[in-house]
Amino acid sequence: MNKKKIAIYPGTFDPITFGHVNIVKKASEMFDEVIMAIAIDNYKETFFSLEEREKLCKESLKDIPNARAESFDGLVVDFADKLGTNIMIRGLRAVSDFEYELQLALMNKKLSNKIETVFLVPSFDYLYLSSSMVRNIASVGGDVETLVPKCVADALKQKRRDN
Repeated sequence: MNKKKIAIYPGTFDPITFGHVNIVKKASEMFDEVIMAIAIDNYKETFFSLEEREKLCKESLKDIPNARAESFDGLVVDFADKLGTNIMIRGLRAVSDFEYELQLALMNKKLSNKIETVFLVPSFDYLYLSSSMVRNIASVGGDVETLVPKCVADALKQKRRDN
């Protein structure tokens, strides 16, 4: 019997963008299950709460049958172990991402020698896209509907109205 291949895609996803969804779609074609692992992220303040990020990620992934979103606290390698996987997905947009992502991959490998990191490049349309860029555009009332799923664009508009 073949063991189910599960991959996790960790991040804060604050907010999830079409670039993130694109990476999950690509990974979902390679693995039996892809889990978007939403970090609680105790080291920086997030724009959306954990509950909001988890809800937006779940809604954004609803059309990918073998993908789901789940939050975690602590080390991502411990979360991977809990889920019974050793495969971690990371997205690379530009050369500038590579050094940071390589450092993460090497540290995760040091923390758990079982972890293997698979780097995926988003489709060309999303190479420039980042959550911080989306937050900046939305904060001044810019249109982000071509950058994020509708539920995220709506949540960003609501946050702006509430502030």
